[in-house]
Amino acid sequence: MKIPYIKKWTPGKIEKLFKFPLIDLIYEASKIHRKHHKSTEVQISTLISIKTGGCPEDCGYCPQASRYNTNIDKNQLMNINKVKAQALRAKSSGSSRICMGAAWRNIKDGEEFDKVLEMIKCVTELNMEVCCTLGMVNKDQARRLYEAGLYAYNHNVDTSEEYYKKIISTRGYQDRIKTINNVRKAGITVCSGGIIGMGESEKDRASMLYTLYKLDPYPESVPINALVPVKGTPMENKIKIEIWDIIKMIAITRIVLPKTNVRLSAGRKDFSDEGQTLCFISGANSIFAGDKLLTTPNPNINDDLKLFKILGIKYKKAFKNIPRTTINENYKLSKRKYPKENWSRPNHKIQANIDSANKAKKIKFNKV
Repeated sequence: MKIPYIKKWTPGKIEKLFKFPLIDLIYEASKIHRKHHKSTEVQISTLISIKTGGCPEDCGYCPQASRYNTNIDKNQLMNINKVKAQALRAKSSGSSRICMGAAWRNIKDGEEFDKVLEMIKCVTELNMEVCCTLGMVNKDQARRLYEAGLYAYNHNVDTSEEYYKKIISTRGYQDRIKTINNVRKAGITVCSGGIIGMGESEKDRASMLYTLYKLDPYPESVPINALVPVKGTPMENKIKIEIWDIIKMIAITRIVLPKTNVRLSAGRKDFSDEGQTLCFISGANSIFAGDKLLTTPNPNINDDLKLFKILGIKYKKAFKNIPRTTINENYKLSKRKYPKENWSRPNHKIQANIDSANKAKKIKFNKV
């Protein structure tokens, strides 16, 4: 079955891709991947949780939400020396990109944000791509991140706008889009993707990809995560998705977003070498390394390097696709003070999230 060439995608046309035989999707995605990327080149990225736990949001998949009882090791903001040490260790293992994550709803100006800016400067000086995921960002904060040398900002849309209301009630979908637009206008590259396996339909997955596709331009980086059910979260009893779902999602992402870096992200611990190989053939050209992805398990870096050697894969260098010196060449920094951003707080309720929060309260009360 031949997959038709589509010049302009619509949600319906993307959804139709999910009906094609997987073997045809892999073949088509592989051709597109080889046209725009080196098929034997994969970027290794390392994720550092610079501030773990205590997030006030109610994301149904997230063990870092303070309202759930997930027994994660919480920590305050990491010091700069420790971040640098971890970055150097990652670089020695082949990583060319460091992603720093803080469990915040949104960035708040002050001492902690100033420290993060220093971390960005420090790691950038190591000639590594620096990506941050710090929650929602206003225009002025985006400008400061740019000035510190930030290469990319991660803010996932997670799922379709329709299904989003079933997993998160503490912030609106459009706030995510607004944050993406804020960092884009500041001249920072965008990293945005989603999670599959949360109970969403293929229509939702297609809608999520369309949301990314219609961003102008679409993200330079798109992480595809498989839900890792964590005890204590509202999604603790979700059945883990099959590797075939991930392969299909990566192939379709590559077809719809041919030039983006498709990142094989959370859930990789459960994937076989053969399954990951099909992901690379289908268009994945980045992985996250390290024992953990924020709080969930991840394969050992030595296992990754062994697989790379078998497949003949080489490490992708930093700034390969978009040199740091040119990403902001058309952007003129504005020193004016932007008005304060008003982030939304939707009024809808999600019963599963409420039940998990109430369960956590009972556990905490019994311990006292």
